[in-house]
Amino acid sequence: MLDIINLSGIKLIGKRDKIMQYDVEYIRRQFPALGVKVNGFPAAYFDGPGGTQVPQRVIDSMVDYLVNCNANAGGAFLTSCKSDKTINEARAALADFLGAEPDEIAFGHNTTTMMFQLALALGREQGSRNEILITEIDHEANRGPWLALEERGFIIREARFDPDTCTLDMADFKSKLNDKTLVATFNYASNGVGTVSDVKEMVRLSHKVGAITVIDAVHFALHGPIDVKELDTDFLLCSAYKFFGPHIGVFYGRREQFEKLPAYRLRVQYDKIPYKIETGTLNHEGIAGAGEAVEFIADIGSRFYFPGNPPADRRSRVVAGMKAMESYEQPLAQKMIDELTSIERVNIYGPPKDHPRTSTVSFTIDGISADKVATALGEKGLFVWDGHFYAACLVEKLGLDSIGGLVRVGLSPYNTEGEIDRLLAEVKKIAT
Repeated sequence: MLDIINLSGIKLIGKRDKIMQYDVEYIRRQFPALGVKVNGFPAAYFDGPGGTQVPQRVIDSMVDYLVNCNANAGGAFLTSCKSDKTINEARAALADFLGAEPDEIAFGHNTTTMMFQLALALGREQGSRNEILITEIDHEANRGPWLALEERGFIIREARFDPDTCTLDMADFKSKLNDKTLVATFNYASNGVGTVSDVKEMVRLSHKVGAITVIDAVHFALHGPIDVKELDTDFLLCSAYKFFGPHIGVFYGRREQFEKLPAYRLRVQYDKIPYKIETGTLNHEGIAGAGEAVEFIADIGSRFYFPGNPPADRRSRVVAGMKAMESYEQPLAQKMIDELTSIERVNIYGPPKDHPRTSTVSFTIDGISADKVATALGEKGLFVWDGHFYAACLVEKLGLDSIGGLVRVGLSPYNTEGEIDRLLAEVKKIAT
């Protein structure tokens, strides 16, 4: 079997890998939302970058929690003990998802809220290191919390986004790191245009000057395996609703940095990891669902890589599941890019062909605002996003904020080639 390399630069299928043909119908049968219709048209969910649909097993796990385990943490009675067990099992699942240890995983309201918590905590450490490095390519959730530290006297530096290539200017990023940099924070992949950055190199450069690293992996989490130990990052955040789970945030902290993080907390709150950053009562049913979302991905790995003989190691099954999904999505994304490029008046925004990217494709149509395009597609059951998607700085640098931003199409493992053909046909109609 030949190697297959996806557009994000990750080797998905090697000569030693054994993979069955991807069965999209098996995947689709697990998502009850796919039965929705709009004006008689079956819904095609291309809105995955804003949140994927949820498989039945995740829904069932949340219902089971509420029926059989619903209690606050730390009690001596049955439902509280079962609730604690559910949360601990979910920590272990998310640790396998990220290549971490269970006590390095914390949960919170969402990534934005947890990023504010992290920024405020690290902002208590100001000394000779009084600079924070952010980027212009990032989602506002990884800009606003750090920009807020200007009120405390921090100097915020920004690494440039190159609008011609839709990539981060790595030379500019490197030039702005110095011995005064306390934190360097950046996304793994752009939710606006799908660009995947070389985060491993960015971590290495940041650590070289002694800076703490924070990775926003919200968009990338659906599009490739994450190994926090290989990346060597200090912190990484993502959200379960971007990979088949409910709306909760997931926080990874490297033990050495997490243990000394001066998090804001109540005096009755545990001052140890991972609890020190988990303020108040958590969304327990959401945590149960997040753990089950990881099991869903692991099941895909078992079915398509290890049929009949899956390994006991969940991490291996999770990585295989991520590889299987991306090996399916990336050729479809390339087809979409190729065919959109051929439509007159359509402009695609994303990295060059040889640059790593996710299966998210953004475009505009000359003379037609993004919201009108999205509305017309939505009436045909084709669900896409329009606007800036909170990647506001990126859209401004592209000069598109005054005309309504971008139309964003995101592929998920339940999308089909037939749905893409429907989308392309409607875009052609709108553009002509």
